[in-house]
Amino acid sequence: MSVSPEAFLSLLKSVASDTETMLGELLTQAPIAGERGRPARLLEAMRYSSLNGGKRIRPLLVVASGNLFGVPRQRSLMAGAALELIHCYSLVHDDLPAMDNDDMRRGRPTTHKAFDEATAILAGDGLLTLAFDVAARPAVHPEAEVRVNLVGALARAAGVGGMVGGQLLDLAAEGRFADGKPRALDEMAIGALQAMKTGALLQFACAAGAILGKASVAERDALDRYGASVGKAFQISDDLLDVEGDSATLGKAAGKDAAAGKATLVGILGVETAKARLKTLVSEAGAALAPFGERAQTLVETAKFIAERGK
Repeated sequence: MSVSPEAFLSLLKSVASDTETMLGELLTQAPIAGERGRPARLLEAMRYSSLNGGKRIRPLLVVASGNLFGVPRQRSLMAGAALELIHCYSLVHDDLPAMDNDDMRRGRPTTHKAFDEATAILAGDGLLTLAFDVAARPAVHPEAEVRVNLVGALARAAGVGGMVGGQLLDLAAEGRFADGKPRALDEMAIGALQAMKTGALLQFACAAGAILGKASVAERDALDRYGASVGKAFQISDDLLDVEGDSATLGKAAGKDAAAGKATLVGILGVETAKARLKTLVSEAGAALAPFGERAQTLVETAKFIAERGK
């Protein structure tokens, strides 16, 4: 059964709303068991960094992939919230002067501008560690083995071999180390960098539903292929928005990638070829879902939505 654009947007909105509610509950002032206290300034910065912003595409991918295996929505939302905490921490740290040095995020001052650099660093640290706290809770899944698998997969996607490693490669390409000269990367090197920096967490979002649903190896492989294509599509779409979008639409400065000498596929391929590549990736994402039939239509629509952001 096909999913209409209206139905898809309704689902996206409901997942975003439910994720927002869950994040708000996770970031309350009252400490939980095992905590000594929650400093008000730190908690305020963590809430500022994670609430009231973003389309929550990553939690949607967790919910939609979990639906393929009958995973209860609340479990998927909890795993999605853990992932969103990781994503938000990464934005806080990426915006710092030592990294991308951005003043605006989601249409308002970045965390280090709204507070200060030290508080922003600690807020990011707090979001990161809270993410693993949440992913390890029994509410995510009653079986400890499933939770261990989920936490392990999230750590690998977020860490040295995933997002964090990709960020370092991105900075290195800008010439932030050694002699300070930008490095010209070929298409393969850019693809590897982006698969780590952006793709790893998106691919995890798809794997999370399969982990919670105790999917078969073949089903996991199908979702991994889908997630890899979606991750590539997301990055190309993001790079196109940086080239063609405006700051009001983006909620942050436009054109910064080119100004900073960032290595992007759009820069290598050109806008029109990049758009053609984007269409191919959406088709590949849909083809990867063939084993699930019509049950995967929400994921098909998600891939299309990711590719068409900003249109």
